[in-house]
Amino acid sequence: MAGEAIIKPLRSALFMPASNARALEKSRGLEADAYIFDLEDSVAPDAKAMARFQACDAIRYNYGRAIKVIRINGVDSPWFKDDVAVVAATRADAVLLPKTNGAGDVAHLVRALASHGADEHTKIWCMIETPLAVMRVDAIAEAHASVTCLVMGTADLAKDLRCHSGLDRTPLLYSLERVILSARAVGLDVLDGVYPSLDDQAGFEQLCHHGRMLGFDGKTLVHPSQITAANHIFSPSLMEIAQANQIIGAYKAALTDSKAIAVHNGQMIELLHVKAAERLLALGKACGLNSSQH
Repeated sequence: MAGEAIIKPLRSALFMPASNARALEKSRGLEADAYIFDLEDSVAPDAKAMARFQACDAIRYNYGRAIKVIRINGVDSPWFKDDVAVVAATRADAVLLPKTNGAGDVAHLVRALASHGADEHTKIWCMIETPLAVMRVDAIAEAHASVTCLVMGTADLAKDLRCHSGLDRTPLLYSLERVILSARAVGLDVLDGVYPSLDDQAGFEQLCHHGRMLGFDGKTLVHPSQITAANHIFSPSLMEIAQANQIIGAYKAALTDSKAIAVHNGQMIELLHVKAAERLLALGKACGLNSSQH
């Protein structure tokens, strides 16, 4: 397949409180696409120092192909400087910046990481969880070349908007779509917010389907029990993979007849459909799918 994209799945990104040593140890045998070692909301003020130490220790372990991320405390917090000093010395793949309210916050983090000698390949993920962040999301997405992913903080956003968001998420739709649009405009990944109701599997799966329909790459999670469903829902189905192969085959056949448009099952097929089909197949391959799976 010519021009196949190189894709790293982000179907599931598990938040873990870095102050919880047992949770960190258990995470090593899980199947999440990304692990976010949290120093912020899930860690009490008097446990911040311990959480830093344990996050750095956890990063040293082999998580296979999974992406390892550390969420630090915000730029205006009293813990930011110490977080950056410690995290810069780790081999984390990315730093997740909470409460990102503008390009200035990203620039501040970039300077802080550089001053502590962080690896130049360390990526920055930005949480979009305030009304101000949504309004400035274009600038955040383009703030620096190291920014590669936007992460929705839907709970904080709903709180600030004073809205009541049900499973259809109608009050949040503008914000969700606005962030996805900004991410795609500059080629960034974008992750949906968490669903904290651990005893509502049906609701969680509904929101996963909703997030995928909107265009999210995956979902942030608060418990390991959510990983399997997120991985399944944000992966291509076998039917989608079969359809993608058929679309590519029909288009190639049309090209041999010197035609730029094909017709398959009554649908017109153009190059844009082929590009989408190629990306889906690349994602399926990266997810380890074959004809006997899914």
